[in-house]
Amino acid sequence: MMKLRSLALLFSVALLAGAALAHGDKKHVVGTVEKTSADSVTVKIADGTSVEVKLVAATMYILRSGSVDKPAKASDLVVGDRVVIHATPKGDTLEAAEVRFSAPAAAATGAAPKPKS
Repeated sequence: MMKLRSLALLFSVALLAGAALAHGDKKHVVGTVEKTSADSVTVKIADGTSVEVKLVAATMYILRSGSVDKPAKASDLVVGDRVVIHATPKGDTLEAAEVRFSAPAAAATGAAPKPKS
C-alpha cells in the first residue's frame, strides 16, 4: 500500500511539474515547505537545496484537499506542505504569483505512520 501511495505521489508531482513548464516566463518551484514567514516561503526542492520565494499582495493561494482545489490564504501554508509555486523572477529574487499546496500524505488521510517492525 505504501509503495502505491509513493508511486501515486511521484506521478502527481511529475504531472504538476510538466504542466508547470507551460507557464511562459514563470519559474516553477516544486518541493516541501521548510520555513514560512509573513513575506516569504522557503522550499526544499528535489536536489536537497532550498529556494526562497517572496510572497506579495497579489499572490494567489490554492489548497488541494483530496481531489478538490479550494481558495486559501498565506496563513494556511505550513511547514511540511507540498507546494508548486509559479514565481516571477525579479532581479535575484522570485515573487510568487500562485502557490498551490497540499498537506503531506499521512496528514491528508488522517493516517498515522506505521511503526517499524
